[in-house]
Amino acid sequence: MKKKKSMFMFLTSVLVVGILAYTGFKGVTIGGYRFKPFTETINKGLDLQGGISVLEEVQGGKVDAKTLDRAIELISMRVNKMGVSETLVAKEGNNRIRIEIPGMFDSKVVLDTVAKSGELTFVGPDKVTILTGKDVKDANASIGQENKPVINLELNDSGKKKFAEATQKFLGKEITIYMDKDEINSPTVQAVITDGKAEISGSKDLAEATRQAQIIKSGALPVTLKALSVKTVGATLGANALPLSMKAGAIGILFILIFMMLYYRAPGIVADISLILYVVLVLGAFSAINATLTLAGIAGFLLTVGMAVDANVLIFERIKEELRTGKSIKSSVDAGFHRALSSILDSNITTIIAGLVLYTVGTGAVKGFALTLMVGIVISVFTALTSTKFLLKLAVEMGLLSKTSHFGVKRG
Repeated sequence: MKKKKSMFMFLTSVLVVGILAYTGFKGVTIGGYRFKPFTETINKGLDLQGGISVLEEVQGGKVDAKTLDRAIELISMRVNKMGVSETLVAKEGNNRIRIEIPGMFDSKVVLDTVAKSGELTFVGPDKVTILTGKDVKDANASIGQENKPVINLELNDSGKKKFAEATQKFLGKEITIYMDKDEINSPTVQAVITDGKAEISGSKDLAEATRQAQIIKSGALPVTLKALSVKTVGATLGANALPLSMKAGAIGILFILIFMMLYYRAPGIVADISLILYVVLVLGAFSAINATLTLAGIAGFLLTVGMAVDANVLIFERIKEELRTGKSIKSSVDAGFHRALSSILDSNITTIIAGLVLYTVGTGAVKGFALTLMVGIVISVFTALTSTKFLLKLAVEMGLLSKTSHFGVKRG
């Protein structure tokens, strides 16, 4: 009875892994809902689809982190207005901003868009400008009295009088806030404000309120930028890189699967099933965290595939050592996993530490490599210590691994 139950669970597990793999790589449609394949859900970097990468440097000496963050918010707003998806605007070092726009190939348009100073305006329902960025003293986000996100606005002396007159004139009406003719917020005037301090509601969450507050506080681009480098990756080069990378990855993984099966026989087949699950889980994680995959990221992913196999190799070798001492197959499997645990954790934790350092101090492609490396390592340890162990024990219980020779061990 136990043998049949183990066989049922083993076959069910293999079927589940197969369905997950097919869904992930091919995509399926169930009841009108389409599960997209990983090729459609994972963001692709510039080197995989082409586009423009611009490195801007702040001029005029050192700049504080808050000012740089406000500049990034404004640039993000302008770049995203181009209608290009998966854009990246990120801090690089203490005074540089990296802008990556996939699918865009006109560098002049990008540079002109990024470099302009911008204009913040508060406009009344009569389309007349009430305030500009010069009238704003400060703006920050917080949670208001009704437990909802608000923007705390503070005006300088020139803005107080203008705003007092405007709130009295437009009581009960909307005053719209624009940046470069893009609407930021349209709060309704609920009271006459004479002290130059107001709460602006209407943000859906604190993150949006913080972003809007940074834009309002900036008034205009708060720094002067100079383009240090402009790199254009052609559409053809990017388009060729992805299929070639996928082909290389598929060949590499296939060779690993064949090696495990030939060298470790039946246990190798169990390891191969876990390895397929590992690949599906890693790519699913990339999709879930909205990671942008680059050539360096693919290299990091393939490196973790090797480390996932390494964990299984350690486990199998420990099991073989236990079998040579005369222990039963079941006891050897338990002891093998126990003895391999410390080695697996030691090697992978040190690699995760290296990945954390790379992610912290690295930039661009280095960060992508480090992220995929860390995600892959965590999942590889999980699959080795759970999936492989679970399937291997089922294989022993159902009689698939009933002899020491199945593990490559001969007893005299």
